[in-house]
Amino acid sequence: MSKRGLALIMVLAALVLGLPAMSMAEEGAFRPFPVYSDENSPDNHFYPSGWMGDYSDINYDGACMENPHSGSTSMKIVYSADRSQGAGWAGIYWQNPANNWGNRPGGYDLTGASRLTFWARGEKGEERIEEFKIGGITGEYFDSDVAGIGPVILTPEWKQYSIDLTGKDLSSVIGGFAWATNLDNNPDGVTFYLDDIRYE
Repeated sequence: MSKRGLALIMVLAALVLGLPAMSMAEEGAFRPFPVYSDENSPDNHFYPSGWMGDYSDINYDGACMENPHSGSTSMKIVYSADRSQGAGWAGIYWQNPANNWGNRPGGYDLTGASRLTFWARGEKGEERIEEFKIGGITGEYFDSDVAGIGPVILTPEWKQYSIDLTGKDLSSVIGGFAWATNLDNNPDGVTFYLDDIRYE
Protein backbone atom coordinates (compact mmCIF):
# COMPACT_ATOMS: atom_id res chain seq x y z
CA MET A 1 0.00 0.00 0.00
CA SER A 2 1.27 3.49 -0.80
CA LYS A 3 2.10 5.96 1.94
CA ARG A 4 -0.67 8.25 0.71
CA GLY A 5 -3.19 5.41 0.97
CA LEU A 6 -1.96 4.61 4.47
CA ALA A 7 -2.29 8.25 5.49
CA LEU A 8 -5.89 8.31 4.21
CA ILE A 9 -6.75 5.19 6.23
CA MET A 10 -5.23 6.82 9.32
CA VAL A 11 -7.32 9.95 8.85
CA LEU A 12 -10.51 7.87 8.45
CA ALA A 13 -9.63 5.85 11.53
CA ALA A 14 -9.11 9.04 13.49
CA LEU A 15 -12.57 10.29 12.47
CA VAL A 16 -14.22 7.02 13.51
CA LEU A 17 -12.40 6.92 16.85
CA GLY A 18 -12.87 10.63 17.49
CA LEU A 19 -9.11 11.26 17.61
CA PRO A 20 -7.29 14.30 16.19
CA ALA A 21 -6.96 13.52 12.48
CA MET A 22 -3.92 15.73 11.89
CA SER A 23 -1.70 14.05 14.45
CA MET A 24 -2.40 10.58 13.06
CA ALA A 25 -1.89 11.68 9.46
CA GLU A 26 1.45 13.24 10.36
CA GLU A 27 2.77 9.86 11.48
CA GLY A 28 2.59 8.64 7.88
CA ALA A 29 3.89 11.89 6.36
CA PHE A 30 7.16 12.09 4.44
CA ARG A 31 10.00 13.33 6.59
CA PRO A 32 12.62 15.68 5.09
CA PHE A 33 15.44 13.67 3.53
CA PRO A 34 18.67 15.70 3.17
CA VAL A 35 21.11 15.28 0.31
CA TYR A 36 23.39 17.94 1.82
CA SER A 37 22.88 20.00 4.96
CA ASP A 38 26.48 20.55 6.10
CA GLU A 39 29.84 18.93 5.35
CA ASN A 40 30.14 15.58 7.12
CA SER A 41 26.61 15.82 8.52
CA PRO A 42 25.31 12.37 9.49
CA ASP A 43 22.01 13.37 7.86
CA ASN A 44 23.55 13.66 4.37
CA HIS A 45 22.59 11.10 1.72
CA PHE A 46 24.08 10.35 -1.73
CA TYR A 47 27.67 11.13 -2.80
CA PRO A 48 28.93 13.78 -5.30
CA SER A 49 30.75 11.04 -7.19
CA GLY A 50 29.27 11.18 -10.69
CA TRP A 51 31.51 13.69 -12.45
CA MET A 52 30.50 14.08 -16.10
CA GLY A 53 31.66 15.65 -19.35
CA ASP A 54 34.79 17.78 -18.91
CA TYR A 55 35.25 16.50 -15.37
CA SER A 56 38.78 17.91 -15.13
CA ASP A 57 37.26 21.37 -15.49
CA ILE A 58 35.43 20.98 -12.16
CA ASN A 59 36.80 22.04 -8.79
CA TYR A 60 34.55 20.93 -5.93
CA ASP A 61 34.75 22.08 -2.31
CA GLY A 62 32.13 20.46 -0.09
CA ALA A 63 33.27 22.32 3.01
CA CYS A 64 33.31 25.94 1.87
CA MET A 65 32.94 28.30 4.85
CA GLU A 66 32.45 31.38 2.69
CA ASN A 67 28.94 32.72 3.44
CA PRO A 68 26.96 29.45 3.68
CA HIS A 69 23.17 29.63 3.50
CA SER A 70 22.92 27.89 6.88
CA GLY A 71 25.16 25.94 9.20
CA SER A 72 28.93 26.26 8.88
CA THR A 73 29.54 25.11 5.29
CA SER A 74 28.16 25.05 1.76
CA MET A 75 29.40 23.56 -1.50
CA LYS A 76 31.54 25.69 -3.81
CA ILE A 77 31.78 24.56 -7.43
CA VAL A 78 34.11 26.07 -10.02
CA TYR A 79 33.71 25.14 -13.70
CA SER A 80 36.71 26.43 -15.68
CA ALA A 81 35.29 25.80 -19.19
CA ASP A 82 38.72 24.62 -20.42
CA ARG A 83 37.17 21.75 -22.41
CA SER A 84 39.74 19.35 -20.91
CA GLN A 85 37.98 16.18 -22.13
CA GLY A 86 36.63 17.82 -25.30
CA ALA A 87 32.98 17.63 -24.23
CA GLY A 88 32.15 21.32 -23.91
CA TRP A 89 30.06 20.73 -20.78
CA ALA A 90 30.37 19.36 -17.26
CA GLY A 91 28.29 18.31 -14.27
CA ILE A 92 28.06 16.22 -11.13
CA TYR A 93 25.59 13.54 -10.01
CA TRP A 94 25.04 12.80 -6.32
CA GLN A 95 24.72 8.99 -6.32
CA ASN A 96 23.97 6.03 -4.07
CA PRO A 97 26.19 4.19 -3.66
CA ALA A 98 29.12 6.31 -4.83
CA ASN A 99 29.95 5.97 -8.55
CA ASN A 100 26.78 4.03 -9.25
CA TRP A 101 25.78 4.55 -12.90
CA GLY A 102 23.11 1.86 -12.75
CA ASN A 103 25.57 -1.04 -12.72
CA ARG A 104 24.73 -2.17 -9.17
CA PRO A 105 21.86 -2.07 -6.69
CA GLY A 106 21.39 1.04 -4.59
CA GLY A 107 19.27 4.12 -4.25
CA TYR A 108 16.52 5.06 -1.83
CA ASP A 109 12.76 4.70 -1.82
CA LEU A 110 11.63 8.32 -1.50
CA THR A 111 7.95 7.67 -2.13
CA GLY A 112 5.90 10.43 -0.55
CA ALA A 113 8.25 13.30 -1.35
CA SER A 114 6.53 16.08 -3.27
CA ARG A 115 9.55 18.19 -4.16
CA LEU A 116 13.30 18.58 -3.89
CA THR A 117 14.43 21.98 -2.68
CA PHE A 118 17.89 23.52 -2.70
CA TRP A 119 19.56 26.88 -2.23
CA ALA A 120 22.00 28.29 -4.77
CA ARG A 121 23.89 31.49 -5.52
CA GLY A 122 26.44 32.64 -8.05
CA GLU A 123 29.80 34.23 -7.37
CA LYS A 124 28.85 37.35 -9.33
CA GLY A 125 25.31 36.75 -10.58
CA GLU A 126 24.05 35.85 -14.07
CA GLU A 127 25.73 32.43 -13.95
CA ARG A 128 23.70 30.02 -16.08
CA ILE A 129 23.25 26.41 -15.00
CA GLU A 130 21.58 24.43 -17.76
CA GLU A 131 19.88 21.89 -15.54
CA PHE A 132 19.30 20.79 -11.99
CA LYS A 133 17.62 17.40 -11.72
CA ILE A 134 17.01 14.16 -9.87
CA GLY A 135 16.94 10.67 -11.35
CA GLY A 136 17.68 9.81 -14.96
CA ILE A 137 20.42 7.23 -14.38
CA THR A 138 19.99 4.23 -16.67
CA GLY A 139 21.48 0.75 -16.72
CA GLU A 140 20.65 -2.64 -15.25
CA TYR A 141 19.64 -0.86 -12.04
CA PHE A 142 18.01 2.40 -13.03
CA ASP A 143 16.29 5.40 -11.52
CA SER A 144 12.54 4.91 -11.36
CA ASP A 145 11.88 8.42 -12.76
CA VAL A 146 13.43 11.77 -13.62
CA ALA A 147 12.54 15.41 -12.95
CA GLY A 148 14.36 18.70 -13.30
CA ILE A 149 14.40 22.44 -13.89
CA GLY A 150 16.51 24.70 -16.07
CA PRO A 151 18.14 26.65 -17.36
CA VAL A 152 18.56 28.58 -14.12
CA ILE A 153 20.16 32.04 -13.97
CA LEU A 154 21.74 32.53 -10.56
CA THR A 155 21.89 35.68 -8.44
CA PRO A 156 24.71 36.66 -6.06
CA GLU A 157 22.29 36.22 -3.14
CA TRP A 158 21.07 32.87 -1.88
CA LYS A 159 17.81 31.82 -3.51
CA GLN A 160 15.73 28.69 -3.00
CA TYR A 161 14.76 26.56 -5.98
CA SER A 162 12.36 23.63 -6.17
CA ILE A 163 11.96 20.58 -8.41
CA ASP A 164 8.35 19.39 -8.50
CA LEU A 165 8.07 15.65 -7.84
CA THR A 166 4.28 15.40 -7.94
CA GLY A 167 3.23 12.17 -9.65
CA LYS A 168 6.80 10.89 -9.98
CA ASP A 169 7.78 7.30 -9.23
CA LEU A 170 10.35 7.70 -6.45
CA SER A 171 10.54 4.05 -5.46
CA SER A 172 14.21 3.80 -6.47
CA VAL A 173 16.34 6.95 -6.63
CA ILE A 174 20.04 6.37 -7.36
CA GLY A 175 20.78 9.84 -8.75
CA GLY A 176 19.64 11.98 -5.85
CA PHE A 177 20.66 15.33 -7.34
CA ALA A 178 22.59 16.63 -10.32
CA TRP A 179 23.64 19.79 -12.11
CA ALA A 180 25.10 20.43 -15.56
CA THR A 181 26.29 23.49 -17.44
CA ASN A 182 28.27 24.17 -20.60
CA LEU A 183 30.96 26.16 -22.32
CA ASP A 184 28.62 27.89 -24.78
CA ASN A 185 26.74 29.76 -22.06
CA ASN A 186 29.71 30.18 -19.71
CA PRO A 187 32.73 30.75 -21.98
CA ASP A 188 34.73 32.22 -19.10
CA GLY A 189 33.67 29.53 -16.68
CA VAL A 190 31.38 29.81 -13.68
CA THR A 191 31.59 29.70 -9.89
CA PHE A 192 28.51 28.91 -7.84
CA TYR A 193 27.43 27.63 -4.44
CA LEU A 194 24.87 25.06 -3.27
CA ASP A 195 23.44 24.40 0.18
CA ASP A 196 20.55 22.76 2.04
CA ILE A 197 19.50 20.24 -0.61
CA ARG A 198 16.66 18.01 0.55
CA TYR A 199 13.58 16.03 -0.41
CA GLU A 200 10.36 17.21 1.23
